[in-house]
Amino acid sequence: MTPEEFDAFYLASFSRVVAQIHAMCGNFAEAQDCTQEAFVRAWDRRGQLDTNASPEAWVRTVAYRLAVSRWRKARRAFRQPDRALEDRPVPQPSPDRLALDWALAQLPEEQRRAIVLHHLCDMGVNDIAQETGTPAGTVKARLSRGRATLARLLADQDQPS
Repeated sequence: MTPEEFDAFYLASFSRVVAQIHAMCGNFAEAQDCTQEAFVRAWDRRGQLDTNASPEAWVRTVAYRLAVSRWRKARRAFRQPDRALEDRPVPQPSPDRLALDWALAQLPEEQRRAIVLHHLCDMGVNDIAQETGTPAGTVKARLSRGRATLARLLADQDQPS
């Protein structure tokens, strides 16, 4: 559709589409806004609009969907806030959790990953080997070394300075 054809299409159908959307949504100003937005979108797609395929139906559908979307947003604004979105106080981590996080951060990356996958994600050695692309024996060695290092680090923290 050329710009001239689009202008003719706009002039011939704007008022009709506004009246139809007004009848559907019940708000004249909203119908005008949604129809105008639909025509803006149609302008962006004017090269794809086929005058034989009823571009007015496409514009009317877009305008109606815009009106429904706006109506839903307006309705949502009047609803009680979702309790799942409320700010809740976040409990502070326990001293044990802080010590564990610190100790895990001291491990080499491969050992830390193996420890977390095994103990926190409840994965078996073979599953860890498959996920990390390493042999099962290597995973076992990383788990063993990681546990030993964690035990030493956590025991050192328990000792009074």
